[in-house]
Amino acid sequence: MNLERFNELLLKSIGVGLAVADAGTFEILVTNDCWDDWFGRGDKSAFLPEVFPEFDAERLEKRLAAEKPYLLDVAASSGKRKISLAAKISRHSRNDLSVLMVECQNVTKIKEMEYMIQSYSSMVEKQNRELRREKERVEKVLLNIMPKTIYDEWKQFGVTAPQRYDNVSILMLDFAGFTDMAVTEDPPALISELNDIFTSFDRIVEQFGCERLKTVGDAYIAVSGISEASPDHASNIAAVALRVLHFLDRRNVTHHQTWRCRMGLASAPVVGSIVGVQKYVYDLFGPGMNLAARLESLAEPMQILMHEEFRKLLDRSFVAKEIGPTVIRGFGEKTVFELVGSDEL
Repeated sequence: MNLERFNELLLKSIGVGLAVADAGTFEILVTNDCWDDWFGRGDKSAFLPEVFPEFDAERLEKRLAAEKPYLLDVAASSGKRKISLAAKISRHSRNDLSVLMVECQNVTKIKEMEYMIQSYSSMVEKQNRELRREKERVEKVLLNIMPKTIYDEWKQFGVTAPQRYDNVSILMLDFAGFTDMAVTEDPPALISELNDIFTSFDRIVEQFGCERLKTVGDAYIAVSGISEASPDHASNIAAVALRVLHFLDRRNVTHHQTWRCRMGLASAPVVGSIVGVQKYVYDLFGPGMNLAARLESLAEPMQILMHEEFRKLLDRSFVAKEIGPTVIRGFGEKTVFELVGSDEL
């Protein structure tokens, strides 16, 4: 070891704690003022394991055998303030003398900066998670009021163009006697039941690849063939209608309040568009919507009515009963059928 070089380091290394220790016993032989300020100047002998609780003699030997310095993080005191130190221990030999040189640098500022960066990163990550959750919540709300294809177009371009759909089917549903129920029943309980029913309808609609367009009061409107074109749009919406009746029949057995609905099914051209500037609403307009509404108003409670053109689009598994020619306002005379069942449902 170059003792002259070490003495020079002891004199010049202001802010760096230096010590020389016996390589065999780890007894500290020489220290500089900075070291003494951090670890104290004792009257009796001191050893590295006493000064550095983190000291690992086995790891030290492995590092030194590989001709690499042994690094460890230690804590010390500067007055009343705790500081962080980065210690580096290396071995130096001269003749038969082998000693360890210990260098300690104050890295408190660096540690504080790392902590600040870590805290800032954690804060940014938390904000990003909150933004992602808020984005998902907004997307969920928007997807509840418009088809996904329309939402994707609106998200990408900021606007959507009205689109005509020729091959779609519409289900229009309304509950019989709901107005009287709203007056005579407990309003909160009634709305809670209605919400449960509409939630079940949503699951049925999703099961058959359709989607809810909207609810207006006690009216429920579902469509098939808007988001994705399907040659089976009529059969899909008809399956929804039958499953809804089956659900209500079972529910009425176990609940004191009886819910009876009327449904109209229609397949005719419609135009879809987002309406509104500040409050977005996606809606359909045209003959398909009007015809479904007319048929729903003609239906009896727990009855599903459809027109002849819709009946021709259904596959053979569906069972229908002809009602006969009926004058429908705005559409003239049309042959109306009642959907009564399906071989597959």
